[in-house]
Amino acid sequence: MLNLKVVSKKMPILKLDKSDEKKEIDFELDFLTSLSRKERFEMMFRKTREIRDLLKNSGHREAPGIIKRT
Repeated sequence: MLNLKVVSKKMPILKLDKSDEKKEIDFELDFLTSLSRKERFEMMFRKTREIRDLLKNSGHREAPGIIKRT
């Protein structure tokens, strides 16, 4: 059985004595399947915004456009 520590209603934390990739993947899949479709999309959009903001704040903005010289 997995050792879970519940921090909030929907955010359990997996605690293992040793690293076990299979248990980690099973835990992630169990968590994601416990969410509704709307919650999964909201989480995906929130993470996308977070990554975009981190990249922008780190100086990784959009690539400049190609300028055709005449």
